[in-house]
Amino acid sequence: MAAQMHNTNLTGEQDCILEPLCFPEQLCGSACLAASSDGHPVTCVLCSGSFPSPEKDQLLKHMVLDHKLVIADVKLIADFPRYMLYWKKRFTEQPITDFCSVIKTNSEGPEEQQELYFLLCDALPEDRILREQLQQRRLEKVLEQQQKERDDTTFHRTCMFCSEEFAGNRSSLLNHMAKEHSFSIGLPDNIVYCTEFLHTLELKLENMQCLYCEKTFRDKTTLKDHMRKKQHRRINAKNNDYDRFYIINYLELGKTWEEVQSEDDREMFEDEDDDWSDWQAHPVCAVCLFCEQQAETMEKMYTHMEETHEFDLHKLKTDLNLKFYQQVKLVNYIRRELHQCRCYCCQEKFESKEELVQHLVNKGHVMQLPEVSHWDQPQYYFPTYENDALLTALSDSDSESEGPNHTSEVPVIAEDISNLKVLKQNSVLGKLLKDRGGSS
Repeated sequence: MAAQMHNTNLTGEQDCILEPLCFPEQLCGSACLAASSDGHPVTCVLCSGSFPSPEKDQLLKHMVLDHKLVIADVKLIADFPRYMLYWKKRFTEQPITDFCSVIKTNSEGPEEQQELYFLLCDALPEDRILREQLQQRRLEKVLEQQQKERDDTTFHRTCMFCSEEFAGNRSSLLNHMAKEHSFSIGLPDNIVYCTEFLHTLELKLENMQCLYCEKTFRDKTTLKDHMRKKQHRRINAKNNDYDRFYIINYLELGKTWEEVQSEDDREMFEDEDDDWSDWQAHPVCAVCLFCEQQAETMEKMYTHMEETHEFDLHKLKTDLNLKFYQQVKLVNYIRRELHQCRCYCCQEKFESKEELVQHLVNKGHVMQLPEVSHWDQPQYYFPTYENDALLTALSDSDSESEGPNHTSEVPVIAEDISNLKVLKQNSVLGKLLKDRGGSS
């Protein structure tokens, strides 16, 4: 009851989305969440004891031994210092038993040998919402960084295995290392803080350390032969220091970068004689934003929404200059508003989705959106419906826009026309024309 009352106070008069995928924007007050957690000591939630941030294990040990307090799944907490600040404040407002499960040890033994431990975990709705809020804040920061790296054209670095230099986008270097040196750290779009990642790997090689088994060798030649013969041209799956460089670790709690690497899809580097004859592509089954209509291709779905509902997602993307993640948030925002039978333009509520769709058409609100700040919120990073095919078809590439003025970015390799006369004489087409003329 205490947690439920507190959640009510948190929402206040705000019009919050009350579904599982939506989170309150303010959770523990601006003073708590606005405080910087970088480089500051972390204070115990039940006393004045403080520990440096890197010594989190010592703090957890202190709370167990001195206060009998256990925090579940600590490694899944996105911002541990802010998490501790929040609960320190809450424990001064209400008894700890209002929030924690009480566990009695040696319950069947003598009373003097029994001890009470307190478990704080996300089974408590307030704790779960706090963890999700902190995760959202971190996710937004990481996705902004990833977007910067995707758009960065000033990247310049030398391959750590050869002297070839790469400039422009990071993907050119990563693809080169995977193809030419059989060293893959994953697809470029799975990686964040790429420059720091590469620097970490280069530092290990400079210290004559194998990237996989992490053994140290006397010189670079020996190290190179070792990595080649032992097939150690990969990174250590047990090294958790690499977790922060994989975007999936911020999106899916509890999923390691090793699982991401095992899911890495690099058909272009596989043998050409692989048999894909039994491959069966599954239909997309995209669902319309405004009705239950489904389509097997995105082109059909876009056409349906334009012709039936006068909604042009491509035009909105172009007019508003939407980046990839802004498109994701916009689609999720519209999905959620329609699910709640609420106009995403004027916020008017209706009894049914059909009435809402009719209102959108009658009022001309189909292509009208509220202020960007209204829907460009971190909670809309998360999909309203699982496996929403509309999200998988989004792109921030202008080259994929439709229209006669847009050209493809597919590279064209020109023929060698240095000896045009010889080329014409030996042309297969020329011989076919001669043969055809002779037969006629």
